[in-house]
Amino acid sequence: MKNNDWKERLDVVYSTNPDFKYQTEATEETTTLPPAKQPLKISLDKRNRGGKMVTLVTGFTGTNEDLTQLGKLLKVKCGVGGSAKDGEIIVQGDLRNKVLEILQKEGYTKSRIIGC
Repeated sequence: MKNNDWKERLDVVYSTNPDFKYQTEATEETTTLPPAKQPLKISLDKRNRGGKMVTLVTGFTGTNEDLTQLGKLLKVKCGVGGSAKDGEIIVQGDLRNKVLEILQKEGYTKSRIIGC
């Protein structure tokens, strides 16, 4: 008897093809590059934030766990709030220079500030 568990179907409601196989492979998460090879970009962002400024760090290549860990380090060292998700780290306030210094001390030598 076929396994009809809805979790196994993954976005397919019904197929008339008798040979159809549900794709149950999980997407493989990318491995984290060493800090010296991470081309991180630091910018100031004000869009869709109610007029408040945030420092945005983009370009991180690696696992979500490592991204969260780096985001936590930046937030603690800057003494502000923020978040880390979807390959971006958001630090509240205009702290571009401080974030750049922290990243360079941690070994992220390819980090740079973009924009004014």
